[in-house]
Amino acid sequence: MTYTAAEIGRLIEPDRIHRDVFLDPEIFALEMDLIFGRAWIYVGHESQIKDPGDYYTTKIGKQPIVMVRDNDGERIHVLHNRCGHKGAKVVGRECGNARTFTCNYHGWSFRTDGSLRAIPLKRGYKGTDFDKEDPQFGMPQVARSASYRGFVFASLSKHGPDLKTFLGEAGTSIDNMVDRSPEGELEVAGGVMRYLHDCNWKAFVENLNDMMHPMVVHQSVGDAAQDYINTLPPGTPVPTEAEIINPFVADHEWHDKTGILAFQYGHSYDGVNYSIHSDYSEFPGYVEAMNATYGKKRADQILANARHNTVYYPSLTIKGAIQTIRVVRPIAVNETIIETWSFRLKGAPDEMLQRTLLYSRLINSAASMVGPDDTEVYMRLQEGLETDNVAEWLDAHRYLGQDEPRTDSVYGLGTSDLDIRNQYKAWKEYMTADAPVRAAKGPRHPDADEPNHGHPHVPEYN
Repeated sequence: MTYTAAEIGRLIEPDRIHRDVFLDPEIFALEMDLIFGRAWIYVGHESQIKDPGDYYTTKIGKQPIVMVRDNDGERIHVLHNRCGHKGAKVVGRECGNARTFTCNYHGWSFRTDGSLRAIPLKRGYKGTDFDKEDPQFGMPQVARSASYRGFVFASLSKHGPDLKTFLGEAGTSIDNMVDRSPEGELEVAGGVMRYLHDCNWKAFVENLNDMMHPMVVHQSVGDAAQDYINTLPPGTPVPTEAEIINPFVADHEWHDKTGILAFQYGHSYDGVNYSIHSDYSEFPGYVEAMNATYGKKRADQILANARHNTVYYPSLTIKGAIQTIRVVRPIAVNETIIETWSFRLKGAPDEMLQRTLLYSRLINSAASMVGPDDTEVYMRLQEGLETDNVAEWLDAHRYLGQDEPRTDSVYGLGTSDLDIRNQYKAWKEYMTADAPVRAAKGPRHPDADEPNHGHPHVPEYN
């Protein structure tokens, strides 16, 4: 089937979303081209590739890529993980170190900047128009890549806003996460927690700032935590586990007052006024280290900012107050891999990293006390939407028309569907920027205009 932009546009209305955006494999294929092929997508963190030749492999949408630190030790490249000879995937390991990359099919080798280094039996090309310096025969660099305070993003499109513009005011959540380090630096701690979700990728992204579900979905674990606290002798400090879990099941009024901000390009964060992380205990020595670096006034400002999830649509969510991120890797229309990465605040007490790791085990793990609640709901959502001959639309009416426009954002109560409406406004802009839209692509004339790679203009708030 071929979708026109108008047909795709009709799937999104201001207060509802058609179920096909979760179910149609052709819509999913178009998302990989028109959203993940255009937006700035999170690749990895600079600390994952500390030394010359260090590399990390992942995907942008369906396309394999390599993030590598050049042999000069300075530049970071994001390369298509593809041999310029026959198109084979070159780097098979997830991470490692290499001075050159060699394709295991015909032995072509490449420098860390992606340029072709050598080919076997090069005399075989004598007298042909083969040009070893032609970039098409290398491992081409993606259209654009950039780093923001150590977080590396890339875009497969040469058009669109620069990374700083794309992040906008939502980028202050990255600033806050980094500034929580007394040395002003983060580093990835340990490996990745990665597992499959049986749902469309958008179900996960929607859930991140949905403050109507915690007290329902996570009620049992919250009740269990409170029952345990009730058994403790008076004056006993609340265990860290309970300190982490309890806010999840606060009532609707508590979550409503947290507040949410929505930004251009589909970004948002909850926890404008306070969040589930606001009342965590302090560790000895940490505040003193922050005061020594920033001064008390600035340190207080940094630590008072305890946002919940910040969504950088479509691929990244961060929790600066607890130093974790989750990365969205779509696999199919009904399958999504979610990666959880933990970070160490350089110069902070080791106990803070231990709390970060504990948080991930309690909340994000497939065997955790909270995460399986969400994955069960995602699965039920995916299955329920398959039901025929019933309503075909998903509702997004909550607090519609009651949000407060600001200079570069829109503010809403914490339980508003504002973030969901904002995501699908961006989705619609990405998916309808070109017409007609093709679900299947074929060879194109090399002089034709680049299709489907202009970044959408998401209207500014005013």
